[in-house]
Amino acid sequence: MSIQPVIPYSTTIHIKDTCLCLHAQRAARALARRFDMALKPAGLTNQQFSLMMALNRPEPPPMGPVARLLAMDRTTLTAALKPLAARGWVTIEQDPKDKRGKLLRLTESGQDALSHAVPIWRQVHGDIEAGMASDPLALRRGLLEVSV
Repeated sequence: MSIQPVIPYSTTIHIKDTCLCLHAQRAARALARRFDMALKPAGLTNQQFSLMMALNRPEPPPMGPVARLLAMDRTTLTAALKPLAARGWVTIEQDPKDKRGKLLRLTESGQDALSHAVPIWRQVHGDIEAGMASDPLALRRGLLEVSV
């Protein structure tokens, strides 16, 4: 005896074909794998690359704005910073203006690692955009619309 699903299978197919969240997750995973493989020789994952780029500023940023930019909570950001700090690529300093706050600084060796990774990112990013049938700018605009 088989149990009939409450939701028709046609609904499952419709959601599989149209769900923005599903398609964004699949694309994010595929892009993450591709960038992870490409950045491996630089000793970085795509997440670490994005985090270090977020710290590449004239002045060290506080944790809050970095967490917001990367769509992370502070706990996740703290965990992501630990391996970078252990490698000497990032320092976490007390904010002199707010003793409770932390400032995140890219070290000189972190800047060197990032300098090695940027050309890799440019190449892979260019290859991905060149291989797209649709307009990459339109995709970025759409993703920005739903991520704000």
